[in-house]
Amino acid sequence: MKFLDQAKVYLRSGDGGAGAVSFRREKYIEFGGPDGGDGGRGGDVIVECVDGLNTLIDFRYQQHFKAKTGNHGMGQNRTGGYGKSLTLKVPCGTQVLGEDKEILLADMTEVGQKVVLAHGGDGGRGNARFKSSTNQAPRKFEPGWPGEERWVWLRLKLIADAGLVGLPNAGKSTLLSVLSRANPKIADYPFTTIHPNLGVVSLGHETLVLADIPGLIEGAHEGVGLGTRFLGHIERCGVLLHMIDATDEDISCSYLTVREELKAYGANLQDKTMLMVLNKCDALQEDDIAAKKIELAEAANIGVDEIHAISAVARHGLTELSVRIFAIINQERENQRAELSEDIAYSP
Repeated sequence: MKFLDQAKVYLRSGDGGAGAVSFRREKYIEFGGPDGGDGGRGGDVIVECVDGLNTLIDFRYQQHFKAKTGNHGMGQNRTGGYGKSLTLKVPCGTQVLGEDKEILLADMTEVGQKVVLAHGGDGGRGNARFKSSTNQAPRKFEPGWPGEERWVWLRLKLIADAGLVGLPNAGKSTLLSVLSRANPKIADYPFTTIHPNLGVVSLGHETLVLADIPGLIEGAHEGVGLGTRFLGHIERCGVLLHMIDATDEDISCSYLTVREELKAYGANLQDKTMLMVLNKCDALQEDDIAAKKIELAEAANIGVDEIHAISAVARHGLTELSVRIFAIINQERENQRAELSEDIAYSP
C-alpha cells in the first residue's frame, strides 16, 4: 500500500428538509386545520479515528464528501427523518487543519475518537408552526437551512515511541530492518527512503514502535527535501536516535547539521531525549572508533560513554542499544501514567 501522509478534502453537511404545507382532512371534521410537519435535520460530517489504518491513501481517489439532506416534513404532523451522517475514517495521529493549514480543527490520537467537522442544517418548520388566532389556515412554511461546507487538510503524524534521524545514507533503514521485521528499501545511495517506515521492536515481552524518516539535509526545516513533512512524523516520539555515519570525515559537521534542523523546525524536537548512535563501526579500527567517539562527544557536549558505537549490518552493539531505548521509553510511559493519575485525582 502506498504511503500518503497529507490530503485536501471538501466537506459538506446535509441541508435540512423543508417543512410541509398540509391540512387535516377527515370525515366529519369540517375545519381540521394545518398539520404540516417540520423537515428533518441534515446529516453531519464526522471524522473518526480507527485502528488498522496507517496511511491517507483512500483520500487520494476521493476528495469530495457530502452528507445526506434531511427528509421533508409530511402531513399529520409528521417530522421528516434526519439525513444520514457521513463518517471519514482516519488513522491514529491524523490532524485536521483548516484550508490555510494553520488552524488545528482536530487532533485524532485515540481509537474511537470522533469529531464533527460540519454540522447538518436544521429542518424548516411546517405550516402547523405558523397557526395563530388570526391565521388559522396558514400556507407558510420554511425551507431547510443549508448545511456547512469547507475545505480541510488531513495531515498524518505517525505515532511511534522512538524515531530515527540523521543525514541520508546513515544506516537508519538498515537499523530498522534488523531491530524489527520491517522491510524498508535499502541501498548504498542517499535518499533510498522516500517515505516514513514503521517497525515493531521486541525485547522479551515488551514492544515499542520505531519510526524511520528519510534523511535530513540542510534547509529541511524550510521544506528542502520535503523536510517539514518528514519531521512532523517524529513530533510524538518519546526518544530520538541520532544516527551518524562513522565513516564520515567530519563527524561534528554531520551532528550539527541535523541538530540545527531539529532546532529550527521547532515543536520541541531539540528538547527530546536523544541517543547518539555511531553506525558503520565495522568499517573502522578500534582506535579510529575511539577517536570518532571523542570528537562526537565534544560536539554534542556529552560523555563518551553515552555514545553507542554499533554496526547495523554486522549486528554489533544492538542489544545494548535496545536495552537503553526500552529503559527510556518505559520511563516515559511511567511519567505519562503518573500525570494521568494526577489529572484524574484533581479533576472536579
